[in-house]
Amino acid sequence: MPKPKSFDELAPLPTQRVPAADRPAALAALRAEIGDCTRCPLAYAGRHNIVFDDGSPSARLMFVGEGPGQDEDLSGVPFVGKAGQLLNNMINAMGLKREEVYIANIVKCRPPNNRAPEFVEATTCSQFLLKQIDIVQPQVIVALGKTAANYLRGNNDSLTSQRGRWLAIRGAKLMVTFHPAYLLRDPAKKGEAWKDLQQVMAELGLQPPARKA
Repeated sequence: MPKPKSFDELAPLPTQRVPAADRPAALAALRAEIGDCTRCPLAYAGRHNIVFDDGSPSARLMFVGEGPGQDEDLSGVPFVGKAGQLLNNMINAMGLKREEVYIANIVKCRPPNNRAPEFVEATTCSQFLLKQIDIVQPQVIVALGKTAANYLRGNNDSLTSQRGRWLAIRGAKLMVTFHPAYLLRDPAKKGEAWKDLQQVMAELGLQPPARKA
């Protein structure tokens, strides 16, 4: 695919940051700006719902996936299918609740047959994810899978070359790890993903919940 621009190249960081109290309204205004979007071909590919976000507008931790699947397209909420259930388990294992983090995707409409977003789709939609990041101002962003990492960082690099170490985007620390859907297909990689998330936990000062006796 063509090389996308990184989210740091797309626009300068805002000189004025959105106060926490104003972030819900700012996100609502952004959703209204998107409207019943017809900016890219995904609008005409059988979309049921635009999948905007879920979670806290003032989250310290943000998860970015590649795009909605069938369950998300029907519900209008990101990560609610089997991969979403695994993501919930990952979040809980970090000592957090889903409503305490912020979740979004590179594209807000389901690509046909759950394929990866194409270049024109992702680069058309990225302006809105960029604004979401700038409004929420997370301390840490976790990119779930190669596609999310490539569009955030503006490269075509492999997942292996990007995961497990600290990177940066939009003033936040960035950790790249496996997409939950991939972990469902290859559960042996869950241990590696957990190592990535443990680095995030250390950065945010999180403790896993105590195990019940």
